[in-house]
Amino acid sequence: MISLYGFSASNYYNKVKLVLLEKAIPFEEKLQWLDGSPALLSKSPLGKIPFIEAGGQLLSESQVIIDYLESAYPQHPLLPRDPLAAAKVRELIQFMELHLELVARELYGEAFFGGKASDETKDKAHRLLTRNAAAFGKLARFAPHIGGADFSLADCVAFVHLPLVSMASRAVYGEDVLAPYPVKDYLKMLGERPAFQRVINDRKEGSVALQKWRAERQAGS
Repeated sequence: MISLYGFSASNYYNKVKLVLLEKAIPFEEKLQWLDGSPALLSKSPLGKIPFIEAGGQLLSESQVIIDYLESAYPQHPLLPRDPLAAAKVRELIQFMELHLELVARELYGEAFFGGKASDETKDKAHRLLTRNAAAFGKLARFAPHIGGADFSLADCVAFVHLPLVSMASRAVYGEDVLAPYPVKDYLKMLGERPAFQRVINDRKEGSVALQKWRAERQAGS
């Protein structure tokens, strides 16, 4: 039995959770907040989530985790057998995480948590997101899945990251940098899959729990 540590409001946690569900791998969820505690740091070297426990060992970094799951559990494969086609799926994943989500993350404090990003930060993020979204349009297929005809790991990644990129850019700049692409219809299609419906419902509950935890932390500081 694999243990998945983290919380269901996290996009990277849900990335791993979707892969576990889509591959029908038995697992249990163990709540772990980003509390910087010694207990957390003893399991995750940088105090990050998600991480898993499998075979008596701990494994962190979401991409490493899903690559392990794909290799260790070959049933319900989420990568093409052809090496080049599999590399194209990984290319999409890396592009979405490094050049869209990671850039948009600079805006999350202002977009979602009542913070304020500096003008310099916002200007830089806007410039990068505009450029990178145009490049993303050259890689994404939406035919009907993001990598082409077949469902893959890239769809699990897209589902958790692309909405945040759209919402953050819309909240901060008044424009969705992904608007030129059929992201809304694509996400609606994915949301009809049972695994994705479970993650959507759990994420709603997890977001409420996260807000409560943050409020309690602030009240106790």
